[in-house]
This record gives sequence, C-alpha cells and structure tokens, in this order.
Amino acid sequence: MFPYKDDNPTELTPFLTVSLIIANVAVWVFVQGMGADLTASVCEYGLIPVEVTGRMLEGPEVCVLGGLTWVAVVTSMFMHGSWVHLIANMMFMWVFGNNIEDSMGHIRFLIFYFLCGFAAAAAHVFLNATSAIPTVGASGAISGILGAYILLYPQVRVHVFFPPFWILPMRAYVVLGYWIVIQILMGLAERGAGGGGGGVAVWAHIGGFFAGLILVNFFRRPQLVGAKREGVRLDRHEIRQHHYWW
Repeated sequence: MFPYKDDNPTELTPFLTVSLIIANVAVWVFVQGMGADLTASVCEYGLIPVEVTGRMLEGPEVCVLGGLTWVAVVTSMFMHGSWVHLIANMMFMWVFGNNIEDSMGHIRFLIFYFLCGFAAAAAHVFLNATSAIPTVGASGAISGILGAYILLYPQVRVHVFFPPFWILPMRAYVVLGYWIVIQILMGLAERGAGGGGGGVAVWAHIGGFFAGLILVNFFRRPQLVGAKREGVRLDRHEIRQHHYWW
C-alpha cells in the first residue's frame, strides 16, 4: 500500500522536508546516475556493517572492503537501490515528514531526522555485525518520522492507494501500525532463518521507528502540536514570535 496524502494541514512551510527530498533525488541522479552507477555507488557510500564493527566476515564479500566506516551512516541515508526504492521513500517522507517538521520547527526536525537515521543504522549494524552486504536508503530515518506521526496524530485520516485500483482513507494508527507490525514480523522471520542482512533492512526500519517514538517527546513543540490538534491556524506574527525555525 502507498500513502499519498493525509488530512493534516501544515502551519509552517516544510523547507527541510522539501530540501531532504531534493537532496535524495539529486544524489540518485548525479551521484548514482539514476542506477547506471548503482553497484559502485552502493559499495562506496553504503553502510557495510563489518567495516564498522571490525568483526570477522561471515558470508560473501559483496564489495571491496576498506572504505567508509561510520561516515557511511550519513552517506548511506542519501543513497537508493532503484527508482521504486527512491519514490516510495520520498512519498512517505512527503506525506508524513511535513507534519513532523510542522510539529517541531525546522532545525529541531533536521536534528531529529538524523538521530533517527543513526539509531536505525545502529540497530542494523548490531544485528548484522559480520555482514558485508551494503545498506542504503533514507527509510531508517523516515521510519523515525512514522514513529513520531503515530504518536502525535494517530487519528488523522491518511489516503492510501492499494494497487492496482483501490483508494481508501484510513486512520494513521491503522496504516502505520500495520506497517510496523509487518516490519517486526519480517525481522523475526529473518532472525529465525539465521539473519544474513540481505534484502530489506527491516531492523533499521524497526530501530528508526522506535527511536522516533521516543525522541519526538523531546523535539516536539507543544504550541505547534496543540494548534494542529485543535485545528487552530497560527498567523505569521505568532510563528515569528516563537522562533519556530528552532
């Protein structure tokens, strides 16, 4: 299923949500050549757990090792594996990210986003410490946005497209609750099968989601969240007065 909009208007212009989307698309186009340089870019800038942990390698050496270590936590957040991977992540970013930025202020949102990405990477590396399979994508950080959203706005209607024909409005807690349950089930199945760290990095999703659930309590602005929940529109004077850039 693909959420494509929500009934949750924003008070602030989502500068950083848009900027992050542009940055991800730009990296895909100009660094990864829209997939033409996929293997080289993923190996060079992706997060490879064994390079971070220094553990003895188990399984195939997919890339030539000895590249980036923890720096790849950041670079990997702007890399993607396909057009579908990129578009799906950016759709989730737009539908849910603008409202979380709207609930924190711009700079708080940026810090929150990267902290969730770091937590997602840490979860993945911890559970795949001997893997040489590179991990890429913004989905760990975006999962933190989803965790924040389900806590702040569980009753908001989200419009979801079910290919090929169905479009349904559903409550956010149903959409995002279903999503995280699927991630947990996939993660448990992966661990039960012996791990391996291949395919979708579901533990990065899980780690990011629960990091978002926790961190949102420290980053949200009560004035902004309260206004959104009560349907109160803030004027420009109030926005300037409360320094919502921070």
